Amino acid sequence: MESIYDIQVTKPSGESVSLSNYKGHVLLIVNTASKCGFTPQFTELQALYEKYKDQGFTVLGFPSDQFMNQEFAENDQILEFCKVNYGVSFPMFAKTEVKGANANSLFRFLTKKQSGLVTGNIKWNFTKFLVNKEGEVVDRYAPQTSPSKIEGAIEKLL
Repeated sequence: MESIYDIQVTKPSGESVSLSNYKGHVLLIVNTASKCGFTPQFTELQALYEKYKDQGFTVLGFPSDQFMNQEFAENDQILEFCKVNYGVSFPMFAKTEVKGANANSLFRFLTKKQSGLVTGNIKWNFTKFLVNKEGEVVDRYAPQTSPSKIEGAIEKLL
């Protein structure tokens, strides 16, 4: 896989879409969970999205249930929870695996480009990857990193 833009991801409806749709955008890609201690980060993620979306910034959310069963079973439950509780309007995708043998190809790509401190694996919900307008993964942020702390890096890339 040469580029992030070669990767197909799945919408909650089951429809497959290409990340090439986001070419030229600065992306913050996040593995999310609805019942995690970090779930309130949806508020800051949405605020960043609203503030910068007209400048070519997008947050992409990928729900995962791989960390202590902190996600709902069904995609529609996840979307409803995010919208009702946090006003999420940035793109959310189908629930997926972000680590292990069945990891989504996007997360295999991201962790290869920006491995973690000890291991390349995603260790917890709300790991964040920052991608520049050319599709290069420029940074990785820990789950506990507040999205507002990433704002300066986003502005530099816009």
